[in-house]
Amino acid sequence: MHRVGSAGNGNNSTRPRKEKRLTYVLNDSDDTKHCAGINCLALLTSVASDVSDYLFTGSRDGRLKRWVLDVDRATCSATFESHVDWVNDTVLVGDSTLVSCSSDTTIKLWNASSFGTCTRTLRQHSDYVTCLAAAGKNSNIVASGGLGGEVFIWDIESALAPASKSSDATGDESSNGINGSGNLPLTSLRTNSNDNMSMHTTQTQGYIPISAKGHKDSVYALAMNESGTILVSGGTEKVVRVWDTRSGSKTLKLRGHTDNIRALLLDSSGRYCLSGSSDSMIRLWDIGQQRCVHSYAVHTDSVWALASTPTFSHVYSGGRDFSLYLTDLQTRESSLVCTGEHPILQLALHDDSIWVASTDSSVRRWPAEGCNPEKIFQSGNSFLAGNLSFSRARVSLEGSTPVPVNLARETLKGLLAPWLRKRKQRSGSSAPANGELLSGKDTASRSSTHSRVEVDGSSDNDAMVYPPFEFSVTSPPSIITEGTHGGPWRKKTTDLEGTKDDKDFPWWCLDCVLNNRLPPRENTKCSFYLQPCEGSSVQILTQGKLSAPRILRIHKVINYVIEKMVLDKPLDSLNAESSFSPGLAASQSQHQVVGDGSFRSGFQPWQKLKPSIEILCNNQVLSPEMSLATVRAYIWKKSEDLILNYRLVQGR
Repeated sequence: MHRVGSAGNGNNSTRPRKEKRLTYVLNDSDDTKHCAGINCLALLTSVASDVSDYLFTGSRDGRLKRWVLDVDRATCSATFESHVDWVNDTVLVGDSTLVSCSSDTTIKLWNASSFGTCTRTLRQHSDYVTCLAAAGKNSNIVASGGLGGEVFIWDIESALAPASKSSDATGDESSNGINGSGNLPLTSLRTNSNDNMSMHTTQTQGYIPISAKGHKDSVYALAMNESGTILVSGGTEKVVRVWDTRSGSKTLKLRGHTDNIRALLLDSSGRYCLSGSSDSMIRLWDIGQQRCVHSYAVHTDSVWALASTPTFSHVYSGGRDFSLYLTDLQTRESSLVCTGEHPILQLALHDDSIWVASTDSSVRRWPAEGCNPEKIFQSGNSFLAGNLSFSRARVSLEGSTPVPVNLARETLKGLLAPWLRKRKQRSGSSAPANGELLSGKDTASRSSTHSRVEVDGSSDNDAMVYPPFEFSVTSPPSIITEGTHGGPWRKKTTDLEGTKDDKDFPWWCLDCVLNNRLPPRENTKCSFYLQPCEGSSVQILTQGKLSAPRILRIHKVINYVIEKMVLDKPLDSLNAESSFSPGLAASQSQHQVVGDGSFRSGFQPWQKLKPSIEILCNNQVLSPEMSLATVRAYIWKKSEDLILNYRLVQGR
């Protein structure tokens, strides 16, 4: 995964400090494989004998896949790509709706029978959404929980109903996963923890789910009975909470575990509950009697996954100890089904076999008797990860002398080549504008021309249009970014529509690709003046305006003032341009940071006489651990050069 870059902010910039980023993912040539651990499984079984069953997998690579299950093989038939972070859980509602949740704080609804169509994005959680629970096939009720301690109960049919375009909670999802206009601040959605039922009131339009309040910390596991009337939840509070889904009210707590609860199951009636915990225990609860009926000490480490037989007489369990066990809930006898090479993340029971997902991005199907696995989904190659900056590099185009080319800009042009091509077709333009990409013969003919042209190496914005980098068409990269209309979105480059609405991309991407202009470079230095406080008897000799890295801490400025006060002549703490020397790195031969207590040679006399100095800005005393960037942004709050004042603290 490469972050192509983001526009920086100069000191005098009036634009927001945080710019939208654009990330691209280089997919494996075999796009049918996941390239990270598989967090969740969901089975869609068919009643008709001539129709295949389907297995849905959700991965830490941010994608879901649909697999057609045959007797001796499983074939990937579709990829669902819109999440921009880990897919943590997925459930099926009816025969056609797939619901997934992610660490990108969203819940997405998909057409399960399509080739990856996202029908709606729900933005209600304030933190990672970690788990989902669904009622039976005839119910539309789904619950979601996350690290923010929030539990929401959704009616999927109502959530899919047409809503106002300005509603961000259930904004209509376009084909590329871009949410509608209106971006509510996520921090405002965090609910207060109490035991009362309430509806979420931060949104005024669109569908609003029921908020089940009571958790004070992260929620890791949810389960629901067949009719969707009872919900159980668990997390870092080590208790199992039982809820009435019709009102969102908490009915009782079940105590007994000594560590985080990571997996939950309910029987069809909602009377019995199974819980797996990081304390390595599995517990069977009778909700009617509000007590633990049995405890099962089967595993040697955290229990992360549970799957029961239809009659709720046996349970499969797996977790951090790499082992899969089958336990009889009545006799409490356990048998080892298999031991793998990786922790088990999820289980799904299918006829007389069980699917096992693990952290190595493979899925194995084990027969109930525990022999060798019948089927393995092999893992794919991981995508690349790194950063590309908008700095110039010298590259050689076929048989020519090296010319300066901006690698990030040409990469960005290559990524958006399909989008630009469709955009040009929609606009009906016959000739490419400056910065637009050429294809076919135009690219080839201009390549030879560019190799003979001298380019000014000191210029950031070239009038020259270089041939873009080319990416695979059969396995195209994916783009992850955030437009001005809403939250982050993800889509393959070949699926970009090329519409005229340019607000789907950050402004600096369009300016770079369409106008051949680079984003302004971020200023990593901070200029400031160091002056004595009014009426102070202590003054030091400085060389006018000073310059230092924005991350420099105030205690370095204090040490600089102390050395200038005590020593007959200053140390080499300023370079020729009156800049702070950032100081100690790996080499002992380098000069150390001014006043840091280490010395170039011997013992410095000012250590014995070290006075106490305070640094102020806008008459506010600064903490020694604050950086210049923090002082400038939150205390100085002006576009002019920063002014710091120093004074001697008497009596220390």
